[in-house]
Amino acid sequence: MSDTAGMPAGPDRPDPDGAPPEPPATYAPGAGSSPTGEGVARRRRRWLRWTAMGVAGLVLVAGGAGWAVYNKLDGNITKDTDAATELARYDKERPTALVHGAQNILLIGSDTRSGRGNKKYGRDPGTQRSDTTILLHLAADRRSATAVSIPRDVMVDIPSCRKGDGSRTTSQFAQFNWAYEFGGTACTIRTVEKMTKIRVDHHMIVDFAGFKDMVDAVDGVQVCLKKPINDKAARLKLPAGRHTLNGEQALGYVRARKSIGNGSDTDRMDRQQQFLAALVNKVQSNDVLLNPAKLYPVLDAATSSLTTDPALASLRGLYELVRGMRNIPTEQVQFLTVPRRSYVYDANRDELVEPAADELFTRLRTDAPLQVTRKEPEAAPVEEQAEGYDESEEYENHDDSESDEKPDDPSHTPSPAPTFRGNTAAGTTCE
Repeated sequence: MSDTAGMPAGPDRPDPDGAPPEPPATYAPGAGSSPTGEGVARRRRRWLRWTAMGVAGLVLVAGGAGWAVYNKLDGNITKDTDAATELARYDKERPTALVHGAQNILLIGSDTRSGRGNKKYGRDPGTQRSDTTILLHLAADRRSATAVSIPRDVMVDIPSCRKGDGSRTTSQFAQFNWAYEFGGTACTIRTVEKMTKIRVDHHMIVDFAGFKDMVDAVDGVQVCLKKPINDKAARLKLPAGRHTLNGEQALGYVRARKSIGNGSDTDRMDRQQQFLAALVNKVQSNDVLLNPAKLYPVLDAATSSLTTDPALASLRGLYELVRGMRNIPTEQVQFLTVPRRSYVYDANRDELVEPAADELFTRLRTDAPLQVTRKEPEAAPVEEQAEGYDESEEYENHDDSESDEKPDDPSHTPSPAPTFRGNTAAGTTCE
């Protein structure tokens, strides 16, 4: 028998006075001062800290990846500083922009054989010409866009331009695409401005490889062929029917001349416009501009192939331009060719048709509306001619500075928008 006298009472030992033993202590979770409650709180705090650190890490990684993507796309664009420097020398003689907010961008398709993937399209003689030139007008309200093809063989006044070796050419009357060969982008812009009296705000140059990459980036563009194509020069062989052209095929399609249609440059420009309309339509219908997964390859292809003026030579500059275009309805994206006919002294060259060409340039210069139709526009009504109406006199003697009419005057009724032969992006090449 053990003696418990003199030992303190506890939970397992009876009180010497006969009191019952104390029950074991219990601790409620979350008591804070208890071992169990403090552990739970500690674990919760640790979980919150690790979660916050994980989220912060993801944000940093995503932000870093986004910044890397931005830098890559931004660095893809080539800045055309030479053209900007040359144009600055002639700033006083260049046209003045008449409508705030309207934009005129000159798109130049170079036929250079130098650079990535271009040598297989022919030898490189060290020169290049503008295989395709389009003046893109964006209305100030961004509710319409008009792309005007300028024929490469149209006879125009080309100013004296600085050549690559520093020497200068003499001003001359020659076919339009010589301007690009003579003095590059700056000479081409000055020639367009001299011909149209329209201020060119920006320019973009794309070569063969860039065009192919952009078509491939949207998974091809659909066209319909009424007749089969077998053009060795364009590297294109396709049966009649509906086709989704990849980049290589699309390049052959827009460049082919002798084996499609009537073999004229007119027919080729019509085909280029229809293809561009189909491309615009696909980009808008597939929501490319609103889907980052679809937009990135398009941006990567586009920026990798572009040479632009300094103001556009950044992803931000291009974004600002595209943002204003993305909501333009496809039926208001119009394509046409400047009115021209065979040059009277050389059937292989073209000349502008007046006053129709001047009317077109005036409309673009003043941001006035115009319409296009696939059919040849009808001539002026006989009644107008019988009353002595002289359309050429109206446009040749028109001077906005001397006009008493006020555009904001409610009593003034604007003349109906003239119609030119062309098509819209709402149309399709498959009909």
